[in-house]
Amino acid sequence: MRQVCETYQEAPKRLENEGIHTVCVDEKTGIQALEHAAPIKPMKPGHIEKREAEYIRHGTQTLIGNFEVGTGEVIAPTVQQTRTEADFATHIEQTIATDPEAGWIFVADNLTTHVSATLVLLVASLCGIPANLLGVKGKSGVLRSVPTRRAFLADAGHRVRFVFVPKHTSWLNQVEIWFSVLSRRVIRRGSFRSTDDLRDRILKFIEYYNDTMAKPYKWTYSGRVLNVANKKKKGTQGSWIRPN
Repeated sequence: MRQVCETYQEAPKRLENEGIHTVCVDEKTGIQALEHAAPIKPMKPGHIEKREAEYIRHGTQTLIGNFEVGTGEVIAPTVQQTRTEADFATHIEQTIATDPEAGWIFVADNLTTHVSATLVLLVASLCGIPANLLGVKGKSGVLRSVPTRRAFLADAGHRVRFVFVPKHTSWLNQVEIWFSVLSRRVIRRGSFRSTDDLRDRILKFIEYYNDTMAKPYKWTYSGRVLNVANKKKKGTQGSWIRPN
């Protein structure tokens, strides 16, 4: 947790002085393209807004989002139907292509697609590491297992590397904060005629957000332990308190 927080604290200076991007990345899956069955009646004096409870389903989309920690912008988004390990690796490749010679640090969770063999091979090629030195998936070398692949991706000596948040701490990933903004401002109250309409609205909002609202989050958490367990009493569950 402390490593993640230090990565956030150093991001603005790394970007300004060294041109290194620090990007929080994750997927927002199952975004539904729901169309209201009847038009919304807007509020007017003495009457609240009225929305039809019935809706039409048009499918779903997945957003793979990047939040640039140093600027607060959402960069190189991917909006499509699937999110396989190949999709994620392609997304990372397209993101890096926006500044191909720069250093990149990606903050991500421990989803298996984030530590895939496909992603390792991509990072190795970008860092000039021959594929024949990586071993064989499930058998040997860097590609052997999830822990070996994660260690390779997190190697601080690589121009492109990953910082992984601990398990059960998705709240540490800043892109999750931005996903909540998208949900409130676009998805929750939206009515979409198709998945293409949903995708177009998401991308247009990202463009608008970057032009008018983007700024770095003021991250105050330092990585210290937030909670300690009280001593359990017989027959009760342990409670949690914030230390002084």
